[in-house]
Order: sequence, then structure tokens, then C-alpha cells
Amino acid sequence: MVKGANVGLTTLSEDVGSVMVSLGWSSTTGEGDADVSVLLLDGDGKVRSDVDFCFYNNPVAGNGSVQLLGKTPTADGSEDRISFDLDAVPQEIEKVVVAASRYAGSRFGDLDDLRLTLADSAGDGLVRFAVEGADDVSAVIFGELYRRSGEWKFRAVGQGYASGLAGLATDYGVDIDDDAEQGGPEPEGPGRDTSEQPAASGQDGPEQPARVPAQTRGSDPADLAAPAAPRAAAEPEPADPAPVPKPARRPRTAKKKVTLPRTAKKSLADNDTWRTARLFPVSALKSDRERETRATSVVLSVMAQVPEFGRRLTAGFGAPAGRMETFTEVTLPHGESPRRPDGVVRVERAGKLWTALVETKTNGNALKPDQVQDYMDIAARRGYEAVITLSNDVALEGSPLVDVRIDRRRKHKVALWHLSWAEVVHQAQMLIRHEGVGNAAHAWLLQELLQYLQHENSGCHGFQNMGAAWVPVRRGIDDETLCRGDARALEVIENWERLVRQVCLRLGGELGQKVLPVQRARRGSDPGARRAELADHLCEQGRLSAEIRIEGTPGVLAITADLRTGKLRTSIEVPAAEPGYPLSRAKRLVRRLSEAPADLHIETLVGGEGAGPRGTLERLRPEPADILPKDGAQITGFRLSLFKGMGNGRGSAETGFIRSVDEAVDRFHAQVVAHLEAPVP
Repeated sequence: MVKGANVGLTTLSEDVGSVMVSLGWSSTTGEGDADVSVLLLDGDGKVRSDVDFCFYNNPVAGNGSVQLLGKTPTADGSEDRISFDLDAVPQEIEKVVVAASRYAGSRFGDLDDLRLTLADSAGDGLVRFAVEGADDVSAVIFGELYRRSGEWKFRAVGQGYASGLAGLATDYGVDIDDDAEQGGPEPEGPGRDTSEQPAASGQDGPEQPARVPAQTRGSDPADLAAPAAPRAAAEPEPADPAPVPKPARRPRTAKKKVTLPRTAKKSLADNDTWRTARLFPVSALKSDRERETRATSVVLSVMAQVPEFGRRLTAGFGAPAGRMETFTEVTLPHGESPRRPDGVVRVERAGKLWTALVETKTNGNALKPDQVQDYMDIAARRGYEAVITLSNDVALEGSPLVDVRIDRRRKHKVALWHLSWAEVVHQAQMLIRHEGVGNAAHAWLLQELLQYLQHENSGCHGFQNMGAAWVPVRRGIDDETLCRGDARALEVIENWERLVRQVCLRLGGELGQKVLPVQRARRGSDPGARRAELADHLCEQGRLSAEIRIEGTPGVLAITADLRTGKLRTSIEVPAAEPGYPLSRAKRLVRRLSEAPADLHIETLVGGEGAGPRGTLERLRPEPADILPKDGAQITGFRLSLFKGMGNGRGSAETGFIRSVDEAVDRFHAQVVAHLEAPVP
């Protein structure tokens, strides 16, 4: 679509009761990011209250009809996904504005390939809109969904706001709460700092646009001392003196949700042999069939009982926000022999049903293509919307776990989706540890679910095997017999990517932060071609490499597995600020790393093509000046690295490769990255 164009959704697809909107971008460094926000507007073009402003501190709006699902990596950047249950949007809402904003002085000109895509409930893409001309703005309206004659239409907008999220939100009736903060400091809470949250103006009295916009995420406090940059088409400011900025105000926040503490209460048991009674026991599980049956029943039951959890897992599959019921071991007719999928998820909203069949695998058991094909055929005949597979494997973009035939002659389309057990664990951790759920009973249920999934006997441990090609590829690299184009190297690359994605899920769930893999690929490149190129590099260099970005850290965490030397390297490049003497920078860096391991390697990064000095932290602690370039070259930053022996086995056992990667990343983050929350001054 082009800017200003509009289209009726029903003219594009019959499955538009719920749609998925994705906002995407890329950057050459892999570090560019933005925050998505959605505003639900009434007939006057304003939000009704703060519940109609959906952003990172309020990810669900419109009675659950709008939900921010978070970022997902793509071949050339990342996409932020938003689920819209259009049938459930309140009737008084006439328009839904989809926008994104940057922070800390960043502008959209630093990002490439700004785009919006819209897909129907079957996952088929309907709309693509490329946003252009947004170089000098920090907020952009990508598009609008609006009602016309009882139907939903989409308009490509592409309007920029130089005044950022605060200016955009103010135009639609969102304002800062002017009640002065009372009492002591704000209590600590999970997730993002709620002191950054804008609040919607109340319904009593006329709206008063703020002269000084609210401080949004990452904004410089100095910006509060000056009026916002004027927006295009805004009325000129009166020629009166600039107002004296008010002190920071306490914004309104959403109702407090329940989270569970990380540390358990002191046990009342007499000794360590006493085991806490669990709602979902695992001690009696003896076979894979029992594990699959128990795991399916446990997860589906908690999904139905904890609305936040069930919605989190199904919103990305096009399910509406409504009453959910789940079933196990359902018998469905299929020719002469009925089929029994492991589970069924059914959601009812406004008299309409959304149904998905569920096929589950645990341990190392793989999905069976013929079994999944049967369920796809059954779903198509019965008018069901989706088939969901759930296993320890991790799906990759452009590389489906199961190839199924799609009968294009059928009018009804069925979507095939995949969930990893690692994703289920991640979502449960985010809710009970960081974001919160509606009540204590729901938090307890999620905690019991986590205890079950993380038990060694549950069989739900995520990606655990580097595949049959792992050992032959390692041997081929050792004796230099592995050649370019070897299919086994491509299999190792795919499994390495699965492992890195799982590392991001696990670390993100523990930290409560966005953790995403960085894909430094050409824009629009084919994922299969990119992996084939990486496989050739593996054959030539014998190394596996990946990068992950952790929200709030100053750089990208790099992971390199050298199969020739058997060493794992975790590293991060920390930029150095301009002001200050070089020796002062070195001393401050060493002081900041006072708790880091003595074997931490520090390398000075210098301008130009030359290499800077390097040394271990143990040697540099008494002599920080040893890290300074002797020729006076300009210091651009520091590279911090830890080395660890690599596991040989293809699995996740104590001596396995997967376990060694997990341990290396955990150690590096806890002992190094955690001390680097800001660039070294």
C-alpha cells in the first residue's frame, strides 16, 4: 500500500474476525529498537480513559481485544506483533491507531525498512505498508483500523511526530496526572518502571494539553526543562514566557497485579527429605505416553483457569479474547479410523467459536508429519481455525518442523502453528515473576505449572539435542574433511540457531527483559540462503557464532563456539564516552568490574585498523594503565571476554554442548554484563 490508501479487510480475506499487525524495522548494527503503542479512540477521536492506551506498561486494552505480543526476530531485524480481536473491540471504539516511538534521543532515521504488515487469523499476509520520510521524528503512526458501515478498514498513515510518544499521546487525549507525588519513594514493582507511564486524562472537564510533555521511557530529564518540539500542522505557541517546569509527577498506574517472590518462604519441614506436596506430581511418570498425556492436561488446564496465561499463548495464533475451555483425548472421525488429538482449545466470543487441535510431544520425540496432516484435514473439514503443535523443538523462520499439504480448493483455511515447551515456560515466568496476574490463586497455579515443567521427569525441557550431524561435523572439522555444501553442516547451523533462540527465551524469562537474537543479514534475504552461507563458514572456519541483545545493556552479547579448539567465548563490546582522560576511563572500568572473574579478558578498541592492547583483569587491577594504547590512539571502547571449555556431547547432559553454552552465557551475564548497565564514562 501507499501512504494515505485504505482498504476494507473483508475484501482481502474471510478470516478477519481477528488479525495480527506487525511493525518491523532493521538496523545495520542490530541495536536499533522502538516501542509499539496502540490507542483506541471513540467517535470524538479521543481515548475514553487510560485503559484505551496500550503500550509496554499496559500491554492489554479494549477488554482484551488488543494485546501487545512482544518482539519476534526476523532475518533482517525484528518485528513487534499486536493481536486484534476485531469482533470483540467495544462498540463505542471507532478507530484504532497503531504507532511506535523511540527513546533516549533516537530518531527513526537510524532504522531501516520501516514497515507494517497485517495478516488474517490463518496467518496469511493481507497488507504491507512501507513507511518513508520518518528520518527526523521519534514517533510514527504506522496505520489505523477504523469502522465504516459496520466493517473494519485499514488506512496506511505514516505520520511522524517530532515530539515523540508524549506529543502523539497528548493529541489523542492522553495526559500526565498533575497530582503531586505524596509520601516517600515509589514501591518497587516488576517489569518496566511504572514512573514512566503516561496516563489518560479524565472525563471530567475539558482537556488541557501539556506544555511540557510527560517524561517517557529513556527520555533525558533535561528535556523536561524545554517545550516539546512543535509538530507539523500544530498551532503556534503564544508569545508568553516559557513556563517553569514542574517537578516530576506521579503518573497513574494500572491496578497492581500479583507476582511471586524469587526466594521461597522458610520451610516448616523437619528435614530435607520432606518434599512439598505438588498439585501436578511427576514422580509416577514412567513412559513417554504418560508424560505427553500429563503435560498436555496440565498446560491446557492452567490455560483455561488463568486467563492471562491462556491469552498469552493463543493470541499469537489468531484466537479471540473470550471464554476459554480446553479438552484432552478428544475422538474425532477420520475415514474408517477415528483420530484422537492430544487436546483441543476452544474460545467463545460473542457467540462465535475459535477452535484449535493440539498435538503434543515430550522428551526427544519428534512430530509425525502424517499425524499432523490428519489433524489439518480434520480441522479443515470441521471448520476449525488452527492446529497447534507443542514439543521441545524450536521452529525457525522459513524452516517448518512439519511439511503438510494444503488443499487450496478448500474455502476454509487452517493455520499450523508451533510452540516450544521453552516458550511456555518463558511466558509463565514473565507473568508470575515480572508482569503479574490477576490474583494470588492464579500466581500459585502458574508456579505449580513451572515446578512441573522444570522437573527432570516431565520431559518438557525445550531444545536438548544438537542432532545426529553434530559428532560427524566436529570430526570433519578436526581432520579437515568437511567440505562446503555438506548437508550435515546446515543441520548443525539450524540447531545452533534453535539453541540461541532458546537461550534468549530462558534468559529473558529470568530477567524479565527483552532478549532477542541479532540477525546481521541483508535486508530481505532468504533465511535458507543465509543459513547455507553460515554453514559454508562453519566448514571453512570451524566456528559457530551468534549475538543476542539484552534490553538495558550497552552492547550486544556475542557467543562463539570454536569447534577446532573446543573453547566457548562470550564477549561484549562496551562503548567509551568521549569526555575524560584515557587513564580515568581505564580506572573506572576496572573499578566497575571489581566483582568480575580474574580471568576476564579486556581488549581496548581503537579507531582505525590497528588493534589495541589487551590483558586479563587480574593483571590490570594493579596497573590499569597497561590497557592504554602506547601510541596515543583514540579509544572507542572495550571488548570484555570470558573463555570456557566446550562440551563435546550433542545433548544437554553435564558434559554436553548445550549445557556448556547455557552455563557460559549465565556466568558472563551474572559476573560481567550485570555490572555494565550504562556505557563506561
